[in-house]
Amino acid sequence: MIGDIHGCSKTFKKLILEKINIKKSDKIYCLGDYIDRGPDSKGVIDFILNLRNKGYNIHTLRGNHEEMMLNSDKDEKSFLHWTKNGGDKTLESFEINSIKNIKPEIRNFIKRTKFFISTKNFLLVHAGLNFSIENPLLDKESMLWIRNFSINEDFLNGRILIHAHTPKTRDQIISQQFESPYNLDGGCVFKNKEEYGSLFALNFHDRTLLEVKNID
Repeated sequence: MIGDIHGCSKTFKKLILEKINIKKSDKIYCLGDYIDRGPDSKGVIDFILNLRNKGYNIHTLRGNHEEMMLNSDKDEKSFLHWTKNGGDKTLESFEINSIKNIKPEIRNFIKRTKFFISTKNFLLVHAGLNFSIENPLLDKESMLWIRNFSINEDFLNGRILIHAHTPKTRDQIISQQFESPYNLDGGCVFKNKEEYGSLFALNFHDRTLLEVKNID
């Protein structure tokens, strides 16, 4: 599982190719926010699509930044909301001035991202879950945006909830116990902020963390 990438394509590639040393038998889960703020959103998406085309198993969740991008062509307010939150960097990287000009392949990639992934051992979302309702998996907005939430272990039924979205310091990330909620957002794009600026991946099977400092 990999936390927020935010356009840091060189860092992402180093994590995948050198730290993880990806094999076609691996399952890679990306927790969303591939775009915005960083210098090369296009490079991040192109790399994921290239890996898939070569037969690698890459699962992609939707982050709030992908949602803002998809909504940006609804009206001027939505467009400005996106660009003020890093969408301007994404437009720059694609050399376009509106999502209307983006290639269908890229739009389809964004539209096909999942709000959650559930397996026998874990439940993956971008931001978290609203456990105050009977079925938290029906609240898509919370999956993309929620910050503070309390866990319902009965609902999780033994699964570990893994998410990103809310940046944590390096110490906070590496000191976590392997329990819900487990946060993988090391604030990779914030390389000039002390204690942030790392892209983290979790190997679920042996419960080890992999880290690459931002090189973008």
